[in-house]
Amino acid sequence: MTILVFALLAYLLGSVSFAVVSSWIFKLPDPRTYGSKNPGATNVLRSGKKAAAVLTLLGDAGKGWLAVALAQHYAPLWNLGNEGVAVAALAVFLGHVFPVFLRFQGGKGVATAVGVLLGLNPWAGLMAIATWLLVALIWRISSLSALIAAGLAPIYAVGMLGFEAGTLAVLLMSFVLIWRHQSNIINLLAGKEGRIGEKKTPGS
Repeated sequence: MTILVFALLAYLLGSVSFAVVSSWIFKLPDPRTYGSKNPGATNVLRSGKKAAAVLTLLGDAGKGWLAVALAQHYAPLWNLGNEGVAVAALAVFLGHVFPVFLRFQGGKGVATAVGVLLGLNPWAGLMAIATWLLVALIWRISSLSALIAAGLAPIYAVGMLGFEAGTLAVLLMSFVLIWRHQSNIINLLAGKEGRIGEKKTPGS
C-alpha cells in the first residue's frame, strides 16, 4: 500500500504542467493552441517569451528531481529502498506525460526525465544534458536532441547506477519518450521538423 501512495503522490506532482502555469503567469496563449500544441518548454519558446520557456524547463525538470529526492529520503523509512525510488521516478514522469489535470494530454516528458535522471544520479543526468546540448548545437532540432539523449540515457544509467530498479525506470522512460516522438520522427525523416527558436503564433 505504501508504494502505491508514493506512486500516487509522484504522479500528481508530475501532472502539474509548468508550460500551462508559466503561460498563465506571463499572459501567453495556452501552449496547446499553437506550434506543436505540446505543453513543453520548446513549444513555449515559440511564443517568443524566453523567460516563460525557462520557467517551464526548470519547473518540469524540478518536479522530476523533487519526486526522486523525496522518495530517496522517505523510502528507507518505509523499508522500500531502491524500488520505492524507482516507482516514484517513473510515476512523476508518467504524470507529466499523462496528467490528470489536463485530461491525460501532457508533454513529451524530456525535461521531467532529465530531472528524474539528475535525481537518480547527477552524473548520468549531466551526461544526458550534454548529449542534448551537443546535438542541439549541431542541428538545432529539439526532437532529434531528445531522441538521441533518450536512446543513450539507459546506457548512462547502467554505467552510473548498475543494473538496479532505477535503471529499469530510466529504460521505461526512454521507451515512452521515443514513442511520444513518433510524429517528430516522421517529420525528421521527411525533412520537415521545426528548429529551435522558430516562432509560431496561435493558429499557425
